Amino acid sequence: MAFLTLALATGPASAADPIPLIFDTDIGNDVDDVLALGMIHALQSRGACDLLAVTVTKDHDLAGPFADALNTFYGRPQIPIGVVRGGATRDEGKFLGMIRDGSRFPHALKRSADAPDAVALLRKVLAAQPDGSVVIVQVGFATNLARLLDSGPDTASPLTGKELAAKKVRLVSAMFGAYKPEGGGSTHREYNVVEDLPAAKKFAAEWPSPVVFSGFEVGQAVTYPAASIEKDYGYAKNHPLPEAYRRYNPPPHDRPCWDLTSVLYAVFPERGYFGLSGPGRVTVGGDGITRFAPAAGGPHRFLTLSREQAVRCREAFTFLASQPPAAPAP
Repeated sequence: MAFLTLALATGPASAADPIPLIFDTDIGNDVDDVLALGMIHALQSRGACDLLAVTVTKDHDLAGPFADALNTFYGRPQIPIGVVRGGATRDEGKFLGMIRDGSRFPHALKRSADAPDAVALLRKVLAAQPDGSVVIVQVGFATNLARLLDSGPDTASPLTGKELAAKKVRLVSAMFGAYKPEGGGSTHREYNVVEDLPAAKKFAAEWPSPVVFSGFEVGQAVTYPAASIEKDYGYAKNHPLPEAYRRYNPPPHDRPCWDLTSVLYAVFPERGYFGLSGPGRVTVGGDGITRFAPAAGGPHRFLTLSREQAVRCREAFTFLASQPPAAPAP
């Protein structure tokens, strides 16, 4: 495990060039979104990425404020948040309500309805970035990205959404679907796909820049240790990550780390945490099943994972998610 420790300690090859990152999430459904956002903040503190915005695909009035509370906890309340309008999964879920006590988890955004529309924010943020620079980590439904493709010119950019994505986005690292590295198709109907199936089909068919998919089987193979939840977060009296974890499903249990895999690949694609399929194209059937067809020069790949890589990922997730804030809010 010496290689892992060195990789985490040294940070990116060039600290002057953090990866411009957008986090598109259905935060409030599963707790892995919460761990993933905490992990992004740790990576930003290490100089590995720069979180430009959080866009939310869960249509509940506490989902945006919850993301704001996390950003505030990590000392970055200025990060803009955009929220879907008329999206999927409108229930409160198991842990969003914990931020109603603003004294424990301060946040300026009080209702998702008060946040900018997610697509409008995506257009504004992308238009301001250098061409071919942005990486989107998409770990919720494809709603926001599919709607971005359909968006027209506005005050942020004279380009259509598809043109803007093609010009500004270098890569989408997406927790989406299920795949079989040895060949053949998986029959798993993955949650992020089926909850907004039309958007998933559009995203897979029309997104204009490369996409690397992390399938259900990858996150299922890497779990977050309950021992870390119990022991590694005591530096803060009120810490949103372990509290959300406990509210979602009280330990002892080791929760699969689906969304964290897409974050780790997005920021450290060359560190050997994962393998990659050959190029091809993912399609989404009317049954919600994802299918991968190899094709030379295809825009899509999917992650693979050996047992040794799963061990490395588990350690990386544990160290990064539990890292104390570099500049906590007062």
